Amino acid sequence: MKAVVQERFGPPDSLRLRDVDRPRAGAGQVLVRVRAAAVNPYDWHMLRGDPYAARLLGGMGLTRPRARVAGIDAAGVVESVGADVRGLSPGDPVLGFCPGAFAEYACASARLLAPLPSDLTFEQAAALPMGAVTALRGIRTVGRVRSGQRVLVNGAGGGVGTFAVQIAALLEAEVTGVCSAGNADLVRSLGAARVLDYARDDFTDGRERYDVVLDNVGNHPLGRLRRALTPAGVLVANGGGSPGRVFGAIGATLKVAAVNAVTRQSLRPILPTTPDGPGHEDLLAVAALVEAGQLTPVVGRTFALADAAEAVRHVEEGHARGKTVITVS
Repeated sequence: MKAVVQERFGPPDSLRLRDVDRPRAGAGQVLVRVRAAAVNPYDWHMLRGDPYAARLLGGMGLTRPRARVAGIDAAGVVESVGADVRGLSPGDPVLGFCPGAFAEYACASARLLAPLPSDLTFEQAAALPMGAVTALRGIRTVGRVRSGQRVLVNGAGGGVGTFAVQIAALLEAEVTGVCSAGNADLVRSLGAARVLDYARDDFTDGRERYDVVLDNVGNHPLGRLRRALTPAGVLVANGGGSPGRVFGAIGATLKVAAVNAVTRQSLRPILPTTPDGPGHEDLLAVAALVEAGQLTPVVGRTFALADAAEAVRHVEEGHARGKTVITVS
């Protein structure tokens, strides 16, 4: 089968399209014929092997990538199932967390897959797993957003932000989205009552206060982010794209925890969404919202499998609109 392979840590150009053996589904696993795969900040962190602290924790490998085939978010069709798998059969369309998703076939734990919502393309479905689950956790689980609260989403036009705006609006919050001028109309259409241009408007100047701030960008110091909160407000820090090659999101998370211990405000990180981390309930919840017409994936650009390096580079640059998706023919 064709797969996008990384033999070493490095920039997107390190990725190569290769012929590799097709994986086999073990006990509790499902072999998925991949039709589309989404690109996340997670992917370029794994590709570059940063932050370096994560290598010591064993998640990505110490001197070379632990996972040879890149990618994690996928949508496709069940090809075969391993022992002890219930509720899934060959031919079933699914979406979920599939390590090695940048390939024609990938294996996934059955507990990390969900049925494909009706009327979604495979490209739209692939956009859901990491982005929508992270947004759901940030707004509902960590931020505990309630009706009538003022909520600000920094990075509202991105992969997590487009879902977060919709979920916060669904919970009847008053949503302010921070994004580029080019994404303003999109963010309004998703449910934001107000949109700020990040190039012109500084939401951390203290003139406006919010009950919950979801920061997907990490482009403001923690002290200034706190100025955007009410005295008992909640900062939800999503460190998925945090800069810093040594500590990155790990350092940002530790800093948030340290400051949280000495302030009345609540500063809470979103625990990283990884292949082993997400619960099946979160994935089913976002799929149900889509099925009910309450959540819509936003796909900005699509790339062919052979152009996976360009797709990862596009996301790494930090200005992708919605989700970037690789189509696997």
